[in-house]
Amino acid sequence: MRHLNTQIFVLMILTVTIPLLIISAIIYSASLQTVKSEYTSSSDLILNNLSFNIDQYLQSIEKGTLYAHMDGQLQNALEKWIDHPDDDQKLASQYVIQHFIATLEMTIKNVDSVQIYTGHELFYSANFNRSDLHYENFEQEDWYLKTLDKKGGIVIFGTHTPFHKVDTKEKVISIARVINKTGGKQPLGVMLVDIRLDSLREILSLSENTKRNFVITDAGGAIIYASKNPDFSKPLQIGKQKLGQVLGQQTGSFYGNYEGKDSYFNFVTSPYSGWKVIQYTDEKEMTKDSAMLGRIILFLAVGSIGMAILFLLIMRARVTKPIIFLKRQVEKVGMGNFDVDFGSKRQDEFGVLYQGLRKMTQELQDYIERSSKAKVQQKVARLGALKSQINPHFLANALESVQMKAILNDQREIGEMIGTLGQLFRIHTRMSKDIVSLEQELQHIRLYIQVQQMRFGEKIRYAEQLAPHTNALQVVHFSLQPLVENAIIHGLEKQVGPGLLEVCAELSGSQLLITVRDNGAGMAPEELAALRQRLADHTDADDDNHIGLVNVQERIHLYFGAQYGMTIDSTLGAGTTVTIRLPAVPSP
Repeated sequence: MRHLNTQIFVLMILTVTIPLLIISAIIYSASLQTVKSEYTSSSDLILNNLSFNIDQYLQSIEKGTLYAHMDGQLQNALEKWIDHPDDDQKLASQYVIQHFIATLEMTIKNVDSVQIYTGHELFYSANFNRSDLHYENFEQEDWYLKTLDKKGGIVIFGTHTPFHKVDTKEKVISIARVINKTGGKQPLGVMLVDIRLDSLREILSLSENTKRNFVITDAGGAIIYASKNPDFSKPLQIGKQKLGQVLGQQTGSFYGNYEGKDSYFNFVTSPYSGWKVIQYTDEKEMTKDSAMLGRIILFLAVGSIGMAILFLLIMRARVTKPIIFLKRQVEKVGMGNFDVDFGSKRQDEFGVLYQGLRKMTQELQDYIERSSKAKVQQKVARLGALKSQINPHFLANALESVQMKAILNDQREIGEMIGTLGQLFRIHTRMSKDIVSLEQELQHIRLYIQVQQMRFGEKIRYAEQLAPHTNALQVVHFSLQPLVENAIIHGLEKQVGPGLLEVCAELSGSQLLITVRDNGAGMAPEELAALRQRLADHTDADDDNHIGLVNVQERIHLYFGAQYGMTIDSTLGAGTTVTIRLPAVPSP
C-alpha cells in the first residue's frame, strides 16, 4: 500500500506539478520579455518627445534673443552709449531697454535675469530674482570669451550658479549672444539671459513618475537637470564605460547600476543643443508586474505540491488504511477464519463494501464455495448497479467526452461544435443568478453565435460595439439570447446571401441602451404593429413566434420596473432593430 501511495504521489507530480512548472516558466519568460519590450518601446517614444520639446523650448529662447538684432531703438541706444558712456545716456535709454526686456519676457518663459554688456562695462541689468551682484573683470570670464567667438551665434551654458551672483544656491541655464548692428557684423554689445530650471521641470514633470526618472547632461557629461538629488558639480555617476557610451553615441540603451540599483537606461541626443536626455528606471520597478506573476506561478507550483501531499494524506486516511484493514480481514477469510470484523459506520462505497463482505462471510459459513461465489457475484453486481445521481454539470462533462471522441476520430468540426455546446451548457448552469453583468451575458451569446456560424458558415457575421465600461453593467440573465435567436431565425436565415448581426451597448444619461440589430428580412408594417401590441399588452399568442421577446419584456419589468423594456423597429427587406433600455447599474 505504501508503494501504491508513492506511485499515486509521483504520478500527480509528473502529470500536474511538473507540466504546470514548465508552462508557468514559459509564460513567465514570455511575459517578462513582453513587458520589457513594451516598456522600451514606450520609453523611446517618450524620450524622443521630451527631446523634441526641449529643443523647441531652446529654439524659442534663441528666437527671443534675435529681437536684439532687429530692435533699432535698442541698437541706437547701444551706439550712443559706446560714443558717450555716461549715466545720463543710461537714463535716456531706460524706456527703450525696458520695452525690449518686456518683449523678451513675453517670448521666453521663466527668465531669471537679463544683462547687456557694451564697451568695457555693464550697460543694463534686469535681475528678476535679486541677490548680490558682482560684475568686475567680466571681459576675462570664460562665458564672455566663448560668446565673442560665436560672433552673433547663440551660446548655451548648462546648469550653473549665475555668473555674477554671489551667496546664491539657485541654478540657472544661460543663453548668451553678441548683439550685432543690423545689416552688418559690427558688435554693439553682449546679451546674457539667465533662465530658471522651472521650464525644464514643466517639460519633464508629465513624464516623471515612480518608474521613470530623467537626467539631462551636456556634451561633456555635466548634469544640467536631474529628477532626483542632482549633484551639478559631478558628471553622471554611471561608470566610465557607460558614460563613454552615452557621450559617444547619438542614441542607445543599456542596463547598468545607478544609485545602488540595477536600472534600465536609454538616451537620445538633442540635435539642436547637443544635450543628452537620459531616462532611467529601476529594473525591479519595470518588471514589477512580471515579478508578481512569477510569485503567483511559484505559489501555484508550491500549492500544487502541497495539494498533492494533502491528497496523499487524505487518501491514506480515507482509502489506504481501510484497504489495508480490508486486505487483512480478507486474508483471514481466505485462511478459513470467518470470525472477522467487517463493521463500519461509513456511508460511502467503503461502507457498502464492508457490509457486502460481512454478508459474504456469513453466507460462506452456510453455503458451499460455489454458491458462496455466486452470492458474492450477486452482491458485486448489485454494487455495480449503483449510479451517481446526475448533477448540473453531468451533461457538460458528457459533451466534453463526446467532443474528445470526435477529435480522436478526426471529426474536428463535430468536436468543435460539441465543445461549444458543452461550454454553452456549462456557462448556463454556472450562472445561477437572475441578474448578471453584460459581459457574462455576452459570453453566452458569443458561444451561441459560434454554434450558429458552424451551421450557416459565412452567412452570418457577428460584431460588437460596446461603449467603455458598459460591459460591467447589470442585465437580466438570458435576455439577449432570445433576441439574437429571433434575429437569426426570422431575419438572417430567410434572406439570400450573408448577413450582419450586431450587438451594441451605449450609455444615455443614467440608462444603458443595448441594441440587437440585423440586416435580414425584416417585418411588414402590420406584423411589426402586432408584435408591438403583444409586448405592450403582455399577452401570448396561440403560436410560439416571438414568445421569447414577451418573456424578456416581462422579466425586465419584473426586475427593473415598467419604465424600462424593449422597443422594436423593422423595415421589410432591410432588417430589424431591438433596443433594450435598462438602468445603468454596475454589477456587484
